[in-house]
Amino acid sequence: MTARLRVSLPDQKLLQAMEPSSDVDFLLWDLAGPAPAEQFDIVVPPYMGKPDALAALSGLAVGLVQSQSIGYDGVATVLPAGCLFANAAGVHEASTAELALGMMIASQRGIPEFVRNQATGTWHNSQRPSLADRRVLLVGYGGVGKAIEARLLPFEAQVTRMASRDRDDEQGRIHGIDSLHEQLPLHDIVVVSVPLNECTRRLVDQRFLAAMPDGALLVNVARGPVADTDALLRETASGRLRAALDVTDPEPLPSDHPLWNIPGVLITPHVGGASSAMFPRMVRLIRKQVALLLEGKNPVNVVLGVPAASN
Repeated sequence: MTARLRVSLPDQKLLQAMEPSSDVDFLLWDLAGPAPAEQFDIVVPPYMGKPDALAALSGLAVGLVQSQSIGYDGVATVLPAGCLFANAAGVHEASTAELALGMMIASQRGIPEFVRNQATGTWHNSQRPSLADRRVLLVGYGGVGKAIEARLLPFEAQVTRMASRDRDDEQGRIHGIDSLHEQLPLHDIVVVSVPLNECTRRLVDQRFLAAMPDGALLVNVARGPVADTDALLRETASGRLRAALDVTDPEPLPSDHPLWNIPGVLITPHVGGASSAMFPRMVRLIRKQVALLLEGKNPVNVVLGVPAASN
């Protein structure tokens, strides 16, 4: 670490949010142009940028890459050797859980259909399924899954939790993923918030969807490739299942893709974390990382690379 920290930020808004410090040089760099220096203690890439953008770090001395996203699929193959990579855990959970809950309510209570009816002045009322009393399976119980659970419980939903392995906590049972196909038929709503990796790619396949009961709702706030798009298209086009998708495969979803036109499918354009809650949380995380490095301590949220031992 240099006597003064050198931190690059991808946009003027983040740069202006940093508190001036005699111990830190903040530089503006979005990884698209030439690097403004040859050494950085922290590099913050643009939000929602492709992992390939990290190729701009080649030949530079970089201590930590601080992502603005929770997911980091594809990063390991392009991250320079010796560089640490931290994700944005703690930044997006509230926003993503908020959207997941909103999509559940909208899908259950028929909001998309009401919006279409409003455009034509059609008054069509009928009973809709509630969120209350519904059996909801959370596939993925990390920060996002826990935040979704915290918002579901006041709505009187019955929540089942599922993670990579079977265990118990102070709230009771957390089922392991090995019991997935036993649990799917028992739930009205299935919410997927797992990270994308080789174990979860195409997790939501034909077998997964076939195990869900008729009329059930799939909510995907994970990554598009977690689901098999063709299988999802078959099950929703038939009307047997419904879906609320913040992520798709491919992404962006082409304008002529048939998923857009299925009545039981609600699509949002990967905006789970894109709310006003993101910026202040991201600022706090960057400031925390800076403070830790100034104190000679290890950064938090490191998911790739191994931090050196703290003093």
